[in-house]
Amino acid sequence: MGEYTMRAVTIREFGGPEVLTVERAARPEPLPTEVLVRVHAAGINPVDWKTREGQGVAGLQTLPLILGWDVSGVVEQVGFGVTTLKAGDEVYGMPWFPRTAGGYAEYVTAPARQWARKPATLDHVHAAAVPLAALTAWQTVVDTAHVQADQRVLITAAAGGVGHFAVQFARHLGAHVIATASAARHPWLKELGAAETIDYTTTGFEDVVGDVDVVIDLVGDAHDQSSTRSLKVLRPGGLLVAVPGVAPELARAAEADGVRVTPYLVEPDGAALAMIADLIDEGEVAVAVEKTFPLEQTGTAHTHGEAGRTRGKLVLTVAN
Repeated sequence: MGEYTMRAVTIREFGGPEVLTVERAARPEPLPTEVLVRVHAAGINPVDWKTREGQGVAGLQTLPLILGWDVSGVVEQVGFGVTTLKAGDEVYGMPWFPRTAGGYAEYVTAPARQWARKPATLDHVHAAAVPLAALTAWQTVVDTAHVQADQRVLITAAAGGVGHFAVQFARHLGAHVIATASAARHPWLKELGAAETIDYTTTGFEDVVGDVDVVIDLVGDAHDQSSTRSLKVLRPGGLLVAVPGVAPELARAAEADGVRVTPYLVEPDGAALAMIADLIDEGEVAVAVEKTFPLEQTGTAHTHGEAGRTRGKLVLTVAN
């Protein structure tokens, strides 16, 4: 196994939370242009437990597998050619996605430009809650939808990890944000910038909302036909960004309704993380962490997340 080892949460077969076990694994070494980061905290995302079950991007992985893409930590070593970071820098990132990153471990390596300096105002736990969720929100709201001031933007599952960032980014751009969440989350979402809130447990958003420029749907058709229902609230030419995916029938329905639809998958972007860090440090964007778990309780953390009632993010604490 080599001279250096580390603790890592490893899965040797796809399945339930019980397949997550802490083992000793070989510590990675940085190649040229890469950095070795000592992980202090690792964020948990729905893609983690879907991959654990053998769904989604699991087909791109090879077992045994170390899960996790959200990382905040400290640069331990830099590979040849790296000039943007040095040992001792505090960084955060979402390396390699959708390839394996191995974030549920004590060390991770990845190209230097997939990282950014950690927001100075955040500790590692809160910084680890940012990358995948915030990049998904940024790349859908800013890069894909090109949200503009005064546009009407509907965001489903707005109280979750991606949703609470999407609300804040759209509000920062001057949009009129309409957010769906359970009623208990409404006061918090209004603090984050939602102009209107809808209780999805009692009201179908398509019954009370219309003339929307952009829908960021984080729920999908697998759950109550959320994407298909979103088509009905869009103005002519409006855009649905369907993060869970676009089935052929959804694309056909969008064309018939005279609206646009696009799928989306997040990708590493250190430059965007640097801009997001600036917004966080300026007080423009808040980060919500509901609960933390030690590495040895990763299975419990997955069970908690899969219940689907998390406000913001769940985070693993890694470094001693």
